[in-house]
Amino acid sequence: MSASRRARRMERHHKLRKQPALNLVSLMDIFTILVFFLLVNSSSSQQLPSAKDLKLPTSVAKKAPEETLVIAVTPVDILVQGRRIIGVDAALADTDEVIQSLKTELELQGSRSVLARNLGAEGRAITIMGDENIPYQLVRKIMKTCQQANYTKIAFAANQIAKSKLNGESQ
Repeated sequence: MSASRRARRMERHHKLRKQPALNLVSLMDIFTILVFFLLVNSSSSQQLPSAKDLKLPTSVAKKAPEETLVIAVTPVDILVQGRRIIGVDAALADTDEVIQSLKTELELQGSRSVLARNLGAEGRAITIMGDENIPYQLVRKIMKTCQQANYTKIAFAANQIAKSKLNGESQ
């Protein structure tokens, strides 16, 4: 027996109504969390990579560091952008004033950067994060190596002393 026209129409109507509707509340929650995450993580201050085994010297400078290539000098290793290049003992034992493995890595990093290639004679910028107890002889070798690789704008990372400490010590 065939169903009546009304029964078929009702059956089609119920099939269409069984499809779930799009839940906009959950979608809005996700977008809200995404916007909040992006706002929190898009701060204007630049953070240098932290190394647990580095104890940075202190400074009273107020100028914020620019985003540059970072050389980290721990008591054990010399790292460029977090990658080990050479040990401190090996660098100190070498009689040459330039650390060749570091120079090679700096030139490689410089060739990767489009902005740095356009600087030409002006020189590139670099930040040295050195433990406060590393010998000056090593700092001098690193600076000479940077100069040889055309990194002439050298900045040193340091912990900034809070203003309240400065005022308290001067009184």
